[in-house]
Amino acid sequence: MAEETTFAKDTAATTAASSPGETAKSSNGTKNFPVIDREYGEAEYNDLRKLYEGTLGKISEGEIVRGRVVAIVDNEVSIDIGFKSEGTVPLAEFTNKDVLKVGDEIEVFLESVENKDGQMVLSRKRADFMRIWERVTKAFETGEVLQGRCVRRIKGGIVVDLLGIDAFLPGSQIDVRPVRDFDAFIGRTMDFRVVKLNHPSENVVVSHKVLVEEEMSGQRKAILEGLEKGQILEGTVKAITDFGVFVDLGGVDGLVHITDLSWGRINHPSEIAKLDQTINVVVLDFDQEKKRISLGYKQLQPHPWDNIQDKYPVGTKVTGKVVSLADYGAFVEIEKGIEGLIHISEMSWTQHIKHPSQVVSMGQMIEAVILSLDKESKKTSLGIKQLEPDPWMNLMQKYPVGSRHKGVVRNLTNFGVFVELEQGVDGLVHISDLSWTKKIRHPGEIVKKGDQIEVVILSVDVDQRRISLGHKQIDDNPWDKFGESYRVGTEIQGKIVRIIEKGVIVELPLGVDGFVPVSQLATTQVKNIAEKFKVEDVLPLKVVEFDKDSKKIVLSVAEYMKDKESKIVEEYAATHKLPVSTIGETATITGQPLSGDTSIPTEN
Repeated sequence: MAEETTFAKDTAATTAASSPGETAKSSNGTKNFPVIDREYGEAEYNDLRKLYEGTLGKISEGEIVRGRVVAIVDNEVSIDIGFKSEGTVPLAEFTNKDVLKVGDEIEVFLESVENKDGQMVLSRKRADFMRIWERVTKAFETGEVLQGRCVRRIKGGIVVDLLGIDAFLPGSQIDVRPVRDFDAFIGRTMDFRVVKLNHPSENVVVSHKVLVEEEMSGQRKAILEGLEKGQILEGTVKAITDFGVFVDLGGVDGLVHITDLSWGRINHPSEIAKLDQTINVVVLDFDQEKKRISLGYKQLQPHPWDNIQDKYPVGTKVTGKVVSLADYGAFVEIEKGIEGLIHISEMSWTQHIKHPSQVVSMGQMIEAVILSLDKESKKTSLGIKQLEPDPWMNLMQKYPVGSRHKGVVRNLTNFGVFVELEQGVDGLVHISDLSWTKKIRHPGEIVKKGDQIEVVILSVDVDQRRISLGHKQIDDNPWDKFGESYRVGTEIQGKIVRIIEKGVIVELPLGVDGFVPVSQLATTQVKNIAEKFKVEDVLPLKVVEFDKDSKKIVLSVAEYMKDKESKIVEEYAATHKLPVSTIGETATITGQPLSGDTSIPTEN
């Protein structure tokens, strides 16, 4: 408006000049140009000014204005919009340039009244866009459906020509089903609804999916109302995930979980179903409120366990794939839906298998034998070792009872020694069968792992797969001769080899161990034997008990000292720091039974 007001005043000032040579001034005081003598009076000037101002339109930048084509020269169109000067628009901006002619009234967009060159800037293209934008905005507000044409593919979707402007159609808004080939829609004219407008950036987002969903809403409602458990429906695989397959049932989706795709073990749903594949499914469960439908696919396939007894009777040799390993065995898939367990005890006749990976590996194809079938719990037991003859059936001939053999110590336990007779054949030497004469607390006192020792076969249990061995049986039982050497009353010396709570263990001549109770070391209580006696001390002893069957020899220092001179008693007392009176009292005791427990403990 500032421009149009100034222009009017300047024009009027020119008319009002009064005499030759007189210079007219504009309203802002700027000298314009010389004028001729005034031809009008003051009243006439004011009337003329009002009349001229009435011919000027009231216009503002950034608006659509109407104008008239006054000239078409080369590639430009001159347009009079009722302002002090005319504006031009490139001919290329007109879609009807072939029929455009002088005198036509058209709409243009006034971008600027005056640019840096003093020219008015008009745009036909912008005017068309603004009219379309108004139409699109109204459609967005009212939800009107507009037609558009898919023109090109871009990242994430498709560019749509919507009434002449570009709109964005996201890939997720093309259809209710995932679209994997955007190129198939290029060139197609479709219905759209404007779902988002950004006025500052003039961006338009459209959707075809919402229209499809509206059309299918009635169908979806009918499907949900008619659902029943056990109902068989046809659908199309819409999406595949790690946990299952989504199936389009005609407007509503259902999920087939990976566990309901196959009776057998599968790693991914794509092994069973493909995208856009048409499949039959059964309704397992559904939630009307949450609109969740659980479907099953394998339930429409024959169950592999139906006739398993006929197909895989016990004793049948089968081939399968190792599909899982556990600490206790390997699971083998015989066919889809049928797996069997090979327990580690069924992998070898002779070897002690600690983990199935010692024999088989994941994915390996192996042969096995059906050992048992439990149709009710759907469990199958398999065996590998049954593919070969049981070597234990011949062990009785190879290792008869009483025969002597050499073996290698493979393992030590608290109760004995495991000796390998040959690869895969072990026997146990119990701790009581290691020595005739020694009181052994742990097998490690006699043998070490890796030692080669000689053993005698004591027994063979084929059913339990056990061989009992003896090491001491290599020699004759010396206790038959000990009766003469260790009669009751015999005086001998013994070396302390172990101190225990109840007394001391001494090693006697001939290598046999004997026991001296604490009560036979002194007449008074000895609270701590280790303070008075040490290992390797040699004691004077008298045999007070000999038991061949129990392999027990009990000895006494007190009984030995009874008839001895006081000098011997005093030397013994001094050696072990014992009161002399205690020894004297011990020497005067005659004919009294031993007090306390005389059994020889095997452990501390």
